[in-house]
Amino acid sequence: MFSKKDLQRLIIPLIIEQFLAITIGMADTVMVSSCGEAAVSGVSLVDAINILLINIFSALATGGAIVSSQYIGREEPHKACEAAKQLVLAVLGLSLIVGAVCVFGGGQILSLIYRTIEPEVMDNAKIYFLLTAMSYPFIALYNAGAALFRAMGNSRISMVTSIFMNCINIAGNALFIFGFGMGAAGAALATLISRIIGAIFILALLRRPVNIIHIDSYLRLEFHPTMVKNILEIGIPNGMENGMFQLGKIIVQGMVASYGTSSIAANAICNSIAGFAIIPGSAIGLAMLTVVGQCVGARRYDEAKRYIFKLTGLAYLMMIVLNILILLVRDPIIGLFNLSAEAAGMASQIMFWHSIFTATLWPAAFTMPNGLRAANDVKFTMVVSVLSMWICRICMSYVLGTLLGLGVLGTWFAMFLDWVFRILFFAMRLHSNKWQHKSIAES
Repeated sequence: MFSKKDLQRLIIPLIIEQFLAITIGMADTVMVSSCGEAAVSGVSLVDAINILLINIFSALATGGAIVSSQYIGREEPHKACEAAKQLVLAVLGLSLIVGAVCVFGGGQILSLIYRTIEPEVMDNAKIYFLLTAMSYPFIALYNAGAALFRAMGNSRISMVTSIFMNCINIAGNALFIFGFGMGAAGAALATLISRIIGAIFILALLRRPVNIIHIDSYLRLEFHPTMVKNILEIGIPNGMENGMFQLGKIIVQGMVASYGTSSIAANAICNSIAGFAIIPGSAIGLAMLTVVGQCVGARRYDEAKRYIFKLTGLAYLMMIVLNILILLVRDPIIGLFNLSAEAAGMASQIMFWHSIFTATLWPAAFTMPNGLRAANDVKFTMVVSVLSMWICRICMSYVLGTLLGLGVLGTWFAMFLDWVFRILFFAMRLHSNKWQHKSIAES
C-alpha cells in the first residue's frame, strides 16, 4: 500500500519535525539555565507534569488518527472526516477542563507532588506551571490537527507548523528571558504564544476541502456517540498508558528531587539530550500509526506485519548511528549547559549508559508496539506498559537509587529494565498474531 517514496515523504518530515522540537527544547533549557540551577530545576519539574497531561491529549489525538487511518484504508473518507470533527470536540473539552484545574490549583498540585524541593525552585515552578497550563487547549488542538494530517500520509504540514512554532518559541525566549529578565516566566510565556499560533495555523489548514480529511466548519461539530466511542476505545487505553508512563516519571522525579539540586539539574539536562537520542524511533513510530492503520483498515494484515518489522529495523539502523555520535560528543553537549562540576559529572555518566541501551533496546520497546496500537490492540499495550512502569521503573528506581545508594543513575538503570520488560511481552504479542482482526467496529 505504501511505496518507498510514500514512506520517505511520510518519515523524513517527521524526523525533521522531531529534530527541531528537541533541538529547540534543548535551546529552551540552555536559555533558562542562564538564570541558575533553581530556574532550570523548577522548569524541569513542571515539564514532567506538562508532558503527562499533554501526552493524555496526544493519546486522544492518536485515537482519532488511527480511526481516521482505518477509514481511509476502507475507502470511507466521509467517515474519516466525521472522526476528525469528533476528535476536535473531544480534545478541546478535555484540555479546557484540565487547563482550568491546573491554572487555579497549580500551587497545591506542585506542593503535593514535590514536597521537599527548595523554596526558590518552587517559586520558579509555580509561575512556569501557571502560564504553561493556559496553553493546554492550544497544544491539544495542534496535536489533534497534526495527527489527522499524518493519518492522511501528509507529515509535511505538521513539520512546517512545528518550524513556525519553534522559531516563535525561541525568539520569545530570547526576548523575555534575556531582554526582559523574566526567567522561567519568560520561557512559559514564549511557549504559550507559540502554541496559540500553531493551533490557529493547523486548524485553518484542516478546513481545506482538498484534504482527504477536512472539517467544513468548526461551528457545526455535531456530537456522534458511535464515532466518539470508536475514538475513545483507542484513546482511553492509550491515554491511560501514556498517563501512567508520565506519572511514573513524575514519581521518579520526586525521588530525584530528594537527592539534591545537582541531581535534579543533571536529570533535567539528560532528559533533554535523551529526547534527541530517540528522534528516529519516535518519528518512525508516528509513521507506523498511519501505515499499519491503513493496512489494517484494508484487512491486509500480512502486509501490516511486514511494515512493522521493516520500520522497526529502519529505526534500529538510524538510532545506532545517532547514539554512537551522542556517546562520542556527550561531554561537549553537556558543557553547553551551565551546570556545576558535580551535576556535569552525573550527566556524563548517565548519557554514557543511555546511549548504549537506547541503541540496543528502544526501537523494540517503543517503535514496534505502535504497530499493535495502530491495529487497535491498545488494551494489551496498556496493561504491559502499566505493569512495566510500576514493577520496573518505579519500584526498581527506589531500590537502585535510594536503597542501594546509586542516586539519580539508579533511576535510569530502572528505566532500562522497564524497556527489557516491554520488549519481551510486545515481541511475543506480535508473533502470536492475536493483535490482528481488532480494527474499529463497523458504524
